[in-house]
Amino acid sequence: MKKTNFFVVGVGGQGTLLASNIIAETGLYIGLDAKKSEVHGMAQRGGIVTSHIRWDEHVASPLCEPGTVDYFIAQEMLEGMRWIHFLKPGGTVIISHQHLPPTSTVLGSVVYPSDEEIMTKLKEWTDNILMIDAAGIANKLGNLRVSNSILIGALSSVMDVSPEDWLAVLTSRVPARHKEINRQAFLAGRAGK
Repeated sequence: MKKTNFFVVGVGGQGTLLASNIIAETGLYIGLDAKKSEVHGMAQRGGIVTSHIRWDEHVASPLCEPGTVDYFIAQEMLEGMRWIHFLKPGGTVIISHQHLPPTSTVLGSVVYPSDEEIMTKLKEWTDNILMIDAAGIANKLGNLRVSNSILIGALSSVMDVSPEDWLAVLTSRVPARHKEINRQAFLAGRAGK
């Protein structure tokens, strides 16, 4: 497998760090070198969380340069738009159709952009966009916290890595009592529903 760069962005509490750990560990699981780096300053207060992950035969640095990311996973619409400059032209976007407006849009004069504005911005970079209602699917499964596993499932559907490899890593990273719902979430994400 050639060098692969990933960028995951979300809001604190969405499981961005767990998702990035699963992506990195899946790279290791299939025999590649993998490195990751994350920023989660005010994550516990709903702040932005970003994570860079790189797979290759040998990875020297975990950081992805803007314009070099193959797979961009956004757990929230606005954050997807804000960080899209990391995607390489023609790369793949997997975005959750979830809105978690920041305080500046709730209390201030800043306006949360429309879905159309966000999609227009994403389409400036690529036509390879997979929008998935991860929160809606997670709610149907009975646990909003599995949205990240749904997005990992969606990611697995566009990559040439066995779903069994993804599932082996994912189920090793969650507590035993949550393995089955995360497996269901992953499969729902792969199916896009």
